[in-house]
Amino acid sequence: MLAVKTFSSDFQIFRREIRLMGNRFEISVVGKDAIWAEGCFDNAVAEINRVEKMLSAFNEDGQITEINRHAGLGPVKVNAEIFRLIERALSISELTQGTFDITFTTGEKVASRKLARKKGNNIPFYKKVILDAERSTVFLESKEMRIGFGKISKGYAADRAKYILQMMGVASGVVNAGGDLLAWGSQPDSEPWTIASADPSQDNMPYSEMRISNMAVASSNNFDAAIPVADAVKRVASGNEPIFEVSALKRVSVVSPTAELSDAMATPIMKMGVNAGLYLINKLQQLACVIVDDSDRVYTSKEISFLT
Repeated sequence: MLAVKTFSSDFQIFRREIRLMGNRFEISVVGKDAIWAEGCFDNAVAEINRVEKMLSAFNEDGQITEINRHAGLGPVKVNAEIFRLIERALSISELTQGTFDITFTTGEKVASRKLARKKGNNIPFYKKVILDAERSTVFLESKEMRIGFGKISKGYAADRAKYILQMMGVASGVVNAGGDLLAWGSQPDSEPWTIASADPSQDNMPYSEMRISNMAVASSNNFDAAIPVADAVKRVASGNEPIFEVSALKRVSVVSPTAELSDAMATPIMKMGVNAGLYLINKLQQLACVIVDDSDRVYTSKEISFLT
């Protein structure tokens, strides 16, 4: 379905909503011609479908399946796109000390993995992914290892959709990939793209806005507050002595130049907690984050500037 939002200028926002990769995608482009916009949408959707097929671990003819099939046996030659994607994923694993990890083990091997750690063989599995740039090969050293891109495939697909749209002459647009947002250019009235940050204690009540033009935002939500975080604590009275109760994070939003990077960093920051998460983000260039804990307290990195 093509939706149109008209401004006073000749330019309009054309939108298409479609379900892709198990998520709701909404693609918006700024232009003057509805037929041109439809062609842009068709090409962006085709690219997202290509990425989904390429990164699927269930595609019997796919290179990801081939890598997993040869785990512990030998290296597999892959195309440059997959090689670079794995290379970037491993870099993020290093950056987050393994909190982000594209590797996993088959269900029956989980116990053996835990046993190996108890015996002192605690080398993270992501370190056992061997890349050979000269030959463009990937090798999983352990037979029980597998790799999967569920944590970043949506973000990478959004980045690729943006690339295709820009190649078709879309100077301004937004890709909403299941809540992860990627924006570039400006709105028809020359205003930057912005998002409203909702008040966690009041549904649909924004407390601020943030410019996201030429940036990407991805969020990790934990509304059940099931992930305890050691450095986010709240004091609870118990008789005469206060005790400290481990709190939890409710939401983390990461802003970066690409949806892939924002997608990859959101969950690790959620697991790290407020102090460690902000410390890491503040060390990195072109990254920022907003953290909300289960007491609805908001923490922001130094690069965040709200429009209140």
